[in-house]
Amino acid sequence: MKENLIAEKTFEFSLKVIKLYMDLKSENEFILSKQLLKSATSIGANVEESIVAQSKNDFINKLSIANKEARETRYWLRLYEKSNLTSISMTEYLDDIEHIINILTKIIKTSKESNQHKRHNL
Repeated sequence: MKENLIAEKTFEFSLKVIKLYMDLKSENEFILSKQLLKSATSIGANVEESIVAQSKNDFINKLSIANKEARETRYWLRLYEKSNLTSISMTEYLDDIEHIINILTKIIKTSKESNQHKRHNL
């Protein structure tokens, strides 16, 4: 089975954020942690759904949702970084999410271009 880079990256990121969530809870930080957990784990769930998409448009839609969730996750991480709600550094998570956003954006763009090229050749 061919390895799916974005599926693996988003799965690993979800695991990291689950650990971060537990660390935040241990610091009694409950303000943003659930929002962060929900959006971060939703990225991988939507990527996983895209793997069995029923069409190219469905594939693009699922990855677009994943990209939106990734951007929401970046928002929560940036709030943590600037708010002093926790002493935990968000740098590693922000680097990871930027990389995921870049990959998702590239896949979506390439898929849309491929889809348009296919339509023009019909």
